[in-house]
Amino acid sequence: MNSVGEACTDMKREYDQRFNRWFAEKFLKGDGSGDPSTDLFKPYQQCVQKAIKEKEIPIEGLEFMGHGKEKPESSS
Repeated sequence: MNSVGEACTDMKREYDQRFNRWFAEKFLKGDGSGDPSTDLFKPYQQCVQKAIKEKEIPIEGLEFMGHGKEKPESSS
């Protein structure tokens, strides 16, 4: 799947490939340390945010998760 921004697609593919390899080879076997894709996340996130802004995609009111952000608590 391509990224929302054409310029971001290569970064997305590299991120996905690294993350999926780590997830399958480490995380699912009990080793949750050292996700090697974290160094790619921030530049990819910035690229996507730029593409969203350039395409004028409305995102007001949306909350985003990512590295360093905690899942919001549910209001149940």
